[in-house]
Amino acid sequence: MRMGMETRMMMAMVVLMFLLQMVASSDLRPGFYSETCPNAEVIVRDVMKRALAVEPRSVASVMRFQFHDCFVNGCDASMLLDDTPTMVGEKLALSNINSLRSFEVVDQVKEALENACPGVVSCADIIIMASRDAVALTGGPDWEVRLGRLDSLSASQEDSNEIMPSPRANASALIDLFQKYNLTVKDLVALSGSHSIGQGRCFSIMFRLYNQSGTGRPDPAIEAGYREELERLCPLDVDQNVTGNLDFTPLVFDNQYFKDLVAGRGFLNSDQTLFTFPQTREFVRFFSTNQGQFFKAFVEGMLKMGDLLSGRPGEVRTNCRVVNARPAHLLFESQHNLLSNNKSIYDM
Repeated sequence: MRMGMETRMMMAMVVLMFLLQMVASSDLRPGFYSETCPNAEVIVRDVMKRALAVEPRSVASVMRFQFHDCFVNGCDASMLLDDTPTMVGEKLALSNINSLRSFEVVDQVKEALENACPGVVSCADIIIMASRDAVALTGGPDWEVRLGRLDSLSASQEDSNEIMPSPRANASALIDLFQKYNLTVKDLVALSGSHSIGQGRCFSIMFRLYNQSGTGRPDPAIEAGYREELERLCPLDVDQNVTGNLDFTPLVFDNQYFKDLVAGRGFLNSDQTLFTFPQTREFVRFFSTNQGQFFKAFVEGMLKMGDLLSGRPGEVRTNCRVVNARPAHLLFESQHNLLSNNKSIYDM
């Protein structure tokens, strides 16, 4: 009888934790840390500025974390977790291995925030802020982010493998994927503009150059002069981790990416297919001639993607690479404190 009562109490606690997480997740808003860590966004941007000065490519890498995180069970920093003896995380998933990089930049941001406001700012929110800053610091739009996410308690390589698209993906597959998250065709094309900055690996384009669709021939959509450039960069015997620019201005966030697609100079198959596919082509043309509209659509897409949440219980990690080591009842108290500190349901 006593065991039954304890079991029921534990189940009630789990349900309440879930409900509290749902409330916290639905309360994403600008200025979430205005009282608990008022300099949070300034701290994140300062670290990103330093990262940009040290290695410009690093901020482009961090910006893409939002895509790889939010599409896999919501924006919860699950992709930042290292593997453990009991959990195979997302870092070695097919779309991430040897591709995602610059995790140390997030570590630096987290360290700075922990020094200023211990245990307050989630790693999931760091990804959202750092992604925004990567765009703004390289010449793109700046925007007000909605914050208040919690960090996941686990990660799943299997989920990442099942969800994240391949560089070989065509526009039709990408449209289907985005629609599952209530993201439109316009969102897809605009968010693909994240490839305005950064680089990609030869690994991702070898099939385009030498065996498109199993034909033993290059992708006919590649402009001839550009194909020759890519063949020099990525010959058959190349180290496939060699990288090439994703567009002609890889250090500047602009609409050059779309101009390149119109000219047949898209680096990835998943990029160029946006121009060869009728349903996405006109958005590519539009953004190639109107940078302001691209910036507007990109911000709208990033905000919508940032609102993807799982509703699962979470925490604020003190180290973005590992789950906090503590008993479940303390996790519940952490949820209660987070809500109290940030004036959510307890102020109603």
